[in-house]
Amino acid sequence: MKTKRTDQPQKISKPRVNVVTLGCSKNIYDSEVLMGQLKGNAFDVVHEAEKLNRDDIIVINTCGFIDNAKQESIDTILQYSTLKEQGKVGKVIVTGCLSERYKPELEAEITNVDSWFGTNDLQNLLHTVGANYKHELIGERLLTTPSHFAYFKIAEGCNRPCSFCAIPLMRGKHVSKPMDELVTEAKKLAANGTKELILIAQDLTYYGLDIYGKRNLDELLRNLSDVNGIEWIRLQYAYPSGFPMEILDAMNERENICKYLDMPLQHISDNMLKSMRRGITKQKTIDLVNQIRDKVPGIAMRTTLITGYPGETERDFEEMAQWVEETRFDRLGCFTYSHEEKTHAYSLEDDVPEEVKQERADAIMEIQQGISFEKNQEKIGKTFKVLIDKKDGEYFVGRTEFDSPEVDNEVLIDANLHYATPGSFVNVKIASAEDFDLYGQIVK
Repeated sequence: MKTKRTDQPQKISKPRVNVVTLGCSKNIYDSEVLMGQLKGNAFDVVHEAEKLNRDDIIVINTCGFIDNAKQESIDTILQYSTLKEQGKVGKVIVTGCLSERYKPELEAEITNVDSWFGTNDLQNLLHTVGANYKHELIGERLLTTPSHFAYFKIAEGCNRPCSFCAIPLMRGKHVSKPMDELVTEAKKLAANGTKELILIAQDLTYYGLDIYGKRNLDELLRNLSDVNGIEWIRLQYAYPSGFPMEILDAMNERENICKYLDMPLQHISDNMLKSMRRGITKQKTIDLVNQIRDKVPGIAMRTTLITGYPGETERDFEEMAQWVEETRFDRLGCFTYSHEEKTHAYSLEDDVPEEVKQERADAIMEIQQGISFEKNQEKIGKTFKVLIDKKDGEYFVGRTEFDSPEVDNEVLIDANLHYATPGSFVNVKIASAEDFDLYGQIVK
């Protein structure tokens, strides 16, 4: 008599994929797209999980921008490759800017990494872990940020010739994303509770030139502004040369386009701007900042500067310091120059000592600290619309429309006196202020 078999073939479970992200918001976006694809392929995917499984596939999304970022990426690769040797994780895969730029050297030095991929190798990376790239998932992402805000990449790469920058080496030429795809992505995010889009690219202002034959950021802004549920749209990484003033019209027309502009200017000395190949002069920079402020009263302007670029004299630096004092940016960051291989500036002598670079950066930030304190004091007694990001200890932490996550001011609300839901908007009256923090109470 035959016995009926009841056993079924065992379903082979897929290993968990743990994605580790280093570097800028563009890398965060890329990791989120990767994670969305993996989830669509029925993988268990996590972001920077503290507890590791011995079968985990670790995917490290690296940064290769400047020396400190490169070192952090290398240290992270070595950390996980050691854990692999110890049997504490399964595979280690490296992707992103560092491996795009230095893959042959890294492969030779760190031999127990399973695979190396560049910045445009998503399909190959997916194939390596046993997943397929799914075109129907365009616009789908697994957010690593709180769900109420999302970085929103509108283009990849850069056509600018800045002498100090290695981004074109790692990211290639500028490629705009089609507008209909971006609107679809925004609608999907809004449907899942996203209220703030933070527009990012190597250069937002170049958007559309390659596919529409004209700068088209203003039209994109209006289309995104029409998406139901999107309450804030924020612009990061605008380029000063050839700045399309039409985007300021859109900012004035639409309440949900934040009066905020992040425009890295890098320096103000004509000698430095010319050597940096920025395509703009000191006077044109000053005129542009004034025009933007005139056209959008109350706009918050953020910039980024570099100290210690090759040939920067004390006079060049003093010129920049005086300009920072006079211009009174709302937000400002400062980097020391990093001498990057294969950039145009690499042929120049890196002649400013590291300690001088750092002293100059610290001096700029000290000036900005005073400006920020004075500007924050002016906010006391005023009421602002605030987006609550999180609860941290005794405070609910939020931001005004003039502040981007991670890099700008925060609004702190005493959680013992008030309650707010992360992801909600509240009106906050500012009671006191420090250099980079505002304290206030929720009002009706």
